[in-house]
Amino acid sequence: MTATTDRPDGGDLGPGDATPKQSPQPQKNDWAQFIVCAVLVVVGAFLIFDALTLAGGFAKVDPVGPKLFPLVVGSGLLLCAVILAIAITRGSKGEADEGEDIDPDSPGDWKTVGMLVGLFVATIALVDFLGWAITGGMLFAGAATVLGSRHYVRNIVIGAVLSVASFYAFYSGLGIPLPAGILDGIL
Repeated sequence: MTATTDRPDGGDLGPGDATPKQSPQPQKNDWAQFIVCAVLVVVGAFLIFDALTLAGGFAKVDPVGPKLFPLVVGSGLLLCAVILAIAITRGSKGEADEGEDIDPDSPGDWKTVGMLVGLFVATIALVDFLGWAITGGMLFAGAATVLGSRHYVRNIVIGAVLSVASFYAFYSGLGIPLPAGILDGIL
């Protein structure tokens, strides 16, 4: 005959149950999530401070002004930080990534990252001389090629269309002139 012992829930332990089940341990806070909260607070506070120190009168036809958008975004970041901090203290944890079809143990593709950084630096260095229409086209077509597209002619055509369209969208639509560079007088 086997001995039975009382379980915490009032039942008896069976023959295979040697010890009563332990109550769950109190959850520890994930401090990395609090760092995210702190970053949200810092960025939100900076946006609000910066928006409040903006001088008015940038555009006479703008009924809202330049302060509204950074104030809304900064307030939203502060609200998200508070909500996240409350959720963390209540035991909420971020779920582990179920994974895309990548190998997390494989090294990063630093060659691609380096080429993209070089492309951005070249765009910054050449935009005043060559203008946005040319450097924007180089940026769009170059980024597509670096990221794996092997349709070179299509990359160049789409990059040219995007850069010229964004040039006119900023200039005509928003009233913000982008540098025309060597195409000044043509565009």
